[in-house]
Amino acid sequence: MRYSIALPNDRVDRADDFLTAAAVADIAKSVESAGFDACFVTDHPFADDRWLQAGGHHALEPLVQLSFAAAATTELLLHTNIYVLPYRNPFLAAKSVLSLDVLAGGRVILGVGAGYLKSEFAALGVDFDERNELLDESIEAMKLAWTREGVAFEGRHFRARGNTMLPHPATRPHPPIWVGGNSRAAIRRAVRSAQGWSPFPTRPGRAPRTAVVSTLDDLSERIALAHKEIDAIGRREPLDICLGLLTPAPGGPDYDPGRCRSYLRALADLGVTWIGVRPEGADRDSYLANACRFADDVISALR
Repeated sequence: MRYSIALPNDRVDRADDFLTAAAVADIAKSVESAGFDACFVTDHPFADDRWLQAGGHHALEPLVQLSFAAAATTELLLHTNIYVLPYRNPFLAAKSVLSLDVLAGGRVILGVGAGYLKSEFAALGVDFDERNELLDESIEAMKLAWTREGVAFEGRHFRARGNTMLPHPATRPHPPIWVGGNSRAAIRRAVRSAQGWSPFPTRPGRAPRTAVVSTLDDLSERIALAHKEIDAIGRREPLDICLGLLTPAPGGPDYDPGRCRSYLRALADLGVTWIGVRPEGADRDSYLANACRFADDVISALR
């Protein structure tokens, strides 16, 4: 099992603690030293007020924040969990991702998804009903831009008739792509087009446009679907599985290191290779204290 920890890019309430260059650098260096393998950020460029008031969150631009984390570290992987590709022209996104990967020395993990917040699509001028098709063509277009020259590719809203993007990413052939989502379509997309799959823990009634994964049995059923798809296409490349978020959170009232270790062993037995971790913390000091506690009590104990 490997571990990706959240950079709290949503904490606009404590911007001095979490959203300055010094704060991002401090958190990134601290979690790298503690033993985490990667840090991750979320993506919400322009959320609507009703969603925010109902518990939604803001976020810094993912690749910008990760660039500051990259500059402060040497081995920590830089993980988008997730980057909503349909919001963006795929070639502009490809250039941004490869730029981070080149400057960071090949440390990007590109978690992507179709997105689910209809009002945000409207604000950004993107057709919500096209999101799955846009995601599929974006993945294909980005891989071509990263690995070939003289690219010819036509999408729904763009056309390349012989275009080249250099330099190529530091990671060859390109940064690993992990597809987020619990649906059959997301699983199929991950198996057929990506290097990993990122299911999200959800609760009945609170699964935004994706299948519910609230128990180990739910997750096991989804993983079985992935294996069925793997067998159907004869895939030989390993498929990373990153459970999008560990619950309960380290430092939270229900957090218990022993139960957490048992849970992670069960996840590993199912084939999960990565876990996302978001510690509790009212401020940076308590956040990092809970992160380090998790590293000592869980990561070190399981390695």
